Amino acid sequence: MRPALLRQGLLITTRKASVPKPSILRACPPAAIQPITSIVRQTPRVATFHTTSRRAILPAGPQVLEGTANDPAPVPKPSPTHGSYHWTFERALSLGLVPLTIAPFAYGSLNPVMDSVLVAALLLHSHVGFTSIIIDYIPNRNHPRARKLFEWLLRLGTLVVGIGFYEFETNDVGLTQGVKRIWKAGSTDKVIGSA
Repeated sequence: MRPALLRQGLLITTRKASVPKPSILRACPPAAIQPITSIVRQTPRVATFHTTSRRAILPAGPQVLEGTANDPAPVPKPSPTHGSYHWTFERALSLGLVPLTIAPFAYGSLNPVMDSVLVAALLLHSHVGFTSIIIDYIPNRNHPRARKLFEWLLRLGTLVVGIGFYEFETNDVGLTQGVKRIWKAGSTDKVIGSA
């Protein structure tokens, strides 16, 4: 008998009769406890909170075990570009974005080179961040094809956004001037696309 059904049966019996103390139950012979078990057998077999059938939303990934439970976990080959240097580069890029973002808005659009450096840093920062998300949430050992697909989709997306930023920088006003115009669009009647 399942523990949940036993608990439900005991709850039903406690409503009908008083609950004996544990010291009395130890002193009682098994024949005295028999009426409680017969009441439990007569209770309906409905588990709590299980009114519908269990269905998985998504099927589980391939469950493949390599080796036995006693084998050690494989240690990847040490590589400084995928270890501490990579982590340091991510943090330095994140810290470098702070002054690159504040300077053009605080002192005005300094020059197109500064704007291009900001755009390149934003694009690289986004690419590295999305790469980390793909590495964390799409494990290569379980879903190698999906991992490769998402890596290529990220590369394609980064390329398309990079081309879009290049066009915006060379043929339009640039990122910082565009953000300034959008920010002040309600206060003036100027058209955002006019140079």
